[in-house]
Order: sequence, then structure tokens, then C-alpha cells
Amino acid sequence: METERQLLEAIRSGERAALRRLYDRYSGYAMAVALRYVPERDEVHDVMQDSFVKILTSIGQFNYQGEGSLKSWVARIVSNRAIDYLRVHQRFMLTDGIPDEPDVPDEPDVGGVPPDVLMEMIGQLPANYRTVLNLFVFEQQSHREIAQLLGVKESTSSSLFFRARKMLARMIKEYLNKQAT
Repeated sequence: METERQLLEAIRSGERAALRRLYDRYSGYAMAVALRYVPERDEVHDVMQDSFVKILTSIGQFNYQGEGSLKSWVARIVSNRAIDYLRVHQRFMLTDGIPDEPDVPDEPDVGGVPPDVLMEMIGQLPANYRTVLNLFVFEQQSHREIAQLLGVKESTSSSLFFRARKMLARMIKEYLNKQAT
């Protein structure tokens, strides 16, 4: 299989087929990233299109830092485009006044939840909770980085993440209780 470095060299040398290989190689992964933020499949196509336009037009400025850095760069662009999409479509509201979620006494074991069911649960979270959860857990950004990206206070990012975890824990417990009966 072609390495990221080889693929980038082919793209930078003007090989048009290399752009197609880039798309083929990362489109499935990019779709999974986009679906974490925008769970409606019809809307994800807009995010994907915008993302790959940005990827293909910016690839010349990409700074290769080792195998895996291209994949990470693609994920970052897709997550940024997904956040932009949510902002434009006014379903993404970040405020400092966040309603309380009922307490969940302890966090359930996610090992008993199939990955596709867990992703569906994440998709059911409110957009602001889902976005912060994705950035913190999957993109491994700090609350400071998330706050800067979203234009909120660091404490707001922490609070949204905490509430997303509580809401997700409640959904997991309900799922596990249904499976036990």
C-alpha cells in the first residue's frame, strides 16, 4: 500500500490520479468523523463536499510530519467543516447558562454496547454537547483548545463535556437495562 508520503509526493508532482487515491483512501474515515458531528446522513454530504474541496485545494500547504499526519489533518478539516455547518444551520448554540441534567450515580460499562449503537447515542446528544464530546474524546483537544475553536469560555467547554457524559451515561444505562430484560 502507498504510504502517505508517497501519496503526497504524487499529488505534489501533479499526478491527478493521486487526488482520487487520496479521496478513496480517506473518504470513509472522513464520513465517520462527519457523522459524529452531523448525524443526519443527507446533511453529511454537504459537510463531506465542503471538506474535500478544502482538502484538495489546501493539500499544497499541508506539512507532512510522519505517517498518520495526513489522516489527522483530514479529520481536523472535516471536524472544522462540520462545526461550521452546525453554526450556519443554527442548531449549534453555546451559552454559559446550561440547563442541568439529572444526576447519573455512576458511569456504566460501555463494553456491553455495540459501537454502532454507541455512535447512534452520541448522535442523539444536543449538537453543542456532541461537538464538545467529539473534540475532547476523539480529536483529543483540551478544553482550552475547544474554547478557542468555539469562541466560548474554557469552563463552558468543561461543563458541556460533563453534561454530555452524564446524558450519554443515562442512555447507556437505559440500553443495558433493556438488554438485561
